[in-house]
Amino acid sequence: MKINLKEILLLPNLISSFRLLLFIPFLYLFNNYSSNENIRTYILILIFVAFFSDLLDGYVARKNNSISELGKIIDPLADKILIALIVINFYFLNVIPAFYFWIVLTRDLFLFFGGIIVSQKIGKVLPSNLLGKLTVFSIGLFIIITLIKVNRSDLFYKVILITSCSLCVASFIGYVIRAIEMIKWNKNENISKPSL
Repeated sequence: MKINLKEILLLPNLISSFRLLLFIPFLYLFNNYSSNENIRTYILILIFVAFFSDLLDGYVARKNNSISELGKIIDPLADKILIALIVINFYFLNVIPAFYFWIVLTRDLFLFFGGIIVSQKIGKVLPSNLLGKLTVFSIGLFIIITLIKVNRSDLFYKVILITSCSLCVASFIGYVIRAIEMIKWNKNENISKPSL
């Protein structure tokens, strides 16, 4: 897989890179989480900024026909880093269930390292699909209801939690299936190509 580093200058990739750099203010806010009662509000604002940038980079890439292999890496990487940062901090602050932390973190680690292996085998990045995007949205929604302190015993809280866990598992299984299909297809394509 060949990646042109000049692709970083494409507008959607600059937007994704901006979202990736949001881990710095997130890290600062979590380091001061207990010292200021307004910290949760600031984190919430940053989450909406990250969400808006995620929508914007995809829209710009499609509209300007500037979808790139580098963008396919930076975009999900930014999501994974921010989600991991938030979920890890929430886990150590004891504001999310331990099983949710392990489900989200395990999924993202497997997808990250699995994605590297798949990319090496098929020569390109396997892009996220609708199920993956819905999963990220559900994680974001769960993070938001955690920040605004929705009661854990509320039905709404339980529904979002169960839905997010289910989507994490489903999207992981879906990714594995897609990856296997792409590897098989790529292998068959290479076999059918005439030798020069």
